[in-house]
Amino acid sequence: MTELSSSSLDSASQKPRISTGNQPPPLTETGHVNIGVSAGEAPPSPARPADKIRKITVLPLVFLIFYEVSGGPFGIEDTVKAAGPLLAILGFIVFPFIWSIPEALITAEMGTMFPENGGYVVWVSSALGPYWGFQQGWVKWLSGVIDNALYPILFLDYLESGIPILGGGIPRIAAIFVLTVALTYLNYRGLSIVGFAAVLLGVFSILPFAVMTFMSIPKIEPLRWLVVSKKMKGVDWNLYLNTLFWNLNYWDSISTLSGEVDNPTKTLPKALFYALFLVVLSYIFPVLSGTGALPLDQKLWTDGYFADVGKVIGGAWLGWWIQAAAATSNMGMFLAEMSSDSFQLLGMAERGMLPDVFAKRSRYGTPWVGILFSASGVVLLSWLSFQEIVAAENLLYCSGMVLEFIAFVKLRMKYPAASRPFKIPVGVLGSILMCIPPTVLIGVIVAFSNLKVAAVSLAAVVIGLVLQPCLKKVEKKGWLKFSVSSHLPDLMA
Repeated sequence: MTELSSSSLDSASQKPRISTGNQPPPLTETGHVNIGVSAGEAPPSPARPADKIRKITVLPLVFLIFYEVSGGPFGIEDTVKAAGPLLAILGFIVFPFIWSIPEALITAEMGTMFPENGGYVVWVSSALGPYWGFQQGWVKWLSGVIDNALYPILFLDYLESGIPILGGGIPRIAAIFVLTVALTYLNYRGLSIVGFAAVLLGVFSILPFAVMTFMSIPKIEPLRWLVVSKKMKGVDWNLYLNTLFWNLNYWDSISTLSGEVDNPTKTLPKALFYALFLVVLSYIFPVLSGTGALPLDQKLWTDGYFADVGKVIGGAWLGWWIQAAAATSNMGMFLAEMSSDSFQLLGMAERGMLPDVFAKRSRYGTPWVGILFSASGVVLLSWLSFQEIVAAENLLYCSGMVLEFIAFVKLRMKYPAASRPFKIPVGVLGSILMCIPPTVLIGVIVAFSNLKVAAVSLAAVVIGLVLQPCLKKVEKKGWLKFSVSSHLPDLMA
């Protein structure tokens, strides 16, 4: 088990000292907490070149979070299909309080406490040790890659009505490959380009729904919102919960980019706050306008149906705009997710959990090896169906979130006076209580999962349990080089 390094806090900053046997880690020059993860006796790697790379500011960070979590209301149509308008609307109002707000708050606290690219991997390592930190990194990276495999599929689904040849066969496979390569190249060219693209794509994706909402007002019939699973044999809870969960999670993914953020102690909490409002509103208003302005036919509410809703409410031009926005939104989600996945691998390599090659950066400051690995996973998984991908990634993501909740509470208990630039205004008991509702929700989602998806997810977890000892063996044999970057604190066993 790795211990936090002991040191007094900087007297000039008037931070309190802790006199317990297990003291909090020392602060860096910027006042951030340091944490070490054992990586053997390998020498430190050269200082990172990323210090000269332009950092991400609030606006692009807001839209990167927006795309990590949402990207707009594309893909939420299944909530209406599964449960009807009333439960769909209530879901997007209540679910953020159960899941999104607690996860965003924990991300703000832990991300400013440990502002480096390992993100949640470092959080878990600091509380539970490097073995469990690696498991966190494995399941989160895998769930991120599975998530990213959705976006080329959704992109083509939205284009299929206009270009039928993309519906299947070799043209569809070729289109997925070309799209993945093109978007991967944008990630390679730099995070500042990705952030700028996220802002432009985000504005373009949100605007048609703002227009649709205003145009639907004269056609709204509020009684249509009160229908629950009309003409269907009850609620499909598995589809309903998985769709809600998939569209309102991944707030912690931005933590793996913390090392690339300008003044993360202030920028990260602000960006999470603004993004939370943006995401929730981008879901509620389209569902209200679509279900309130049109007679309900639940079987039609599936991926891509908002384009048809737009045509009915505003005309063909609005439908085409929504269709184009859906396509571009999937590009934005792909870019944001791949950035987080690849920088997570870089952060793990900088901590000595992965071979040094994963810490290499291109001349644009991007982790090119991590980008290639993530892109390869996307291509390999793109043959799965939408529902299978969502269910599988949700289960893997849930296992990682359980580790995060445990790490959050344990660090609150063990190091209550450690520097936390952003701190949730609750004590240890409040921290525990805050984690109970999302943990219960995880149990419900697992209970409603089907056996096939559960078996695949369990197999993936088992691979991670075996992979970490194998990598330690490789390190011990000297077959690959593992080391800790010199800009990180000294590592302590």
